[in-house]
Amino acid sequence: MKVILREDVYNLGRSGELVSVKEGYARNYLFPKALAMLANQANVRQLEHEKQVIALRQQKLKGTAQEQAKKLGSVSVKITRKVGEQDKLYGSVTSLDIAESLAKQGQAIDRRLIHLPEPIKSIGQFDVEIRLHREVTTTIKVEVAGEAQA
Repeated sequence: MKVILREDVYNLGRSGELVSVKEGYARNYLFPKALAMLANQANVRQLEHEKQVIALRQQKLKGTAQEQAKKLGSVSVKITRKVGEQDKLYGSVTSLDIAESLAKQGQAIDRRLIHLPEPIKSIGQFDVEIRLHREVTTTIKVEVAGEAQA
C-alpha cells in the first residue's frame, strides 16, 4: 500500500515522502496517529503543495535548533549520587536525570533528545550528545560526583 508521510517516522521515511507499507501497519498505526495519508491522485497533488510548507517548517525548526545548540554549548551539568566501592554508583544517571538538571538551569530539553547509549554508572566527567534536530547535534559536559556517606 502506498502512503504519504505527514511526519517523520523512524526507520520508514521523512515527512512528505511516498512510501510503501503493509496495509495493517498503515491502517492500525500510521492512519490513526495521523502520521500518514493514503496516496491517491488528490492527495498526491496536495502533497506537492504541502512539500513547500513542510520545507519551510523544517527550515524554521532547524534554525531554532541551531540557536538552542549555541546556548547549550556552554552548559555543564553536575549530578551527585551515592557511591559504593570502586566509585560505582548506587543506581545510575539516565537521560531523565540530565533533562531535569538542565531544566533547573533554565534549559528545557525533552529527555528523548538526549542520546545516552547506556546509563552512566560511575563517577567522572562525560560528554553527552543532544540531538535537537536530525541535522543539528550538540554535546554537553555531565559531571557525576560522589555524595559524601554519613
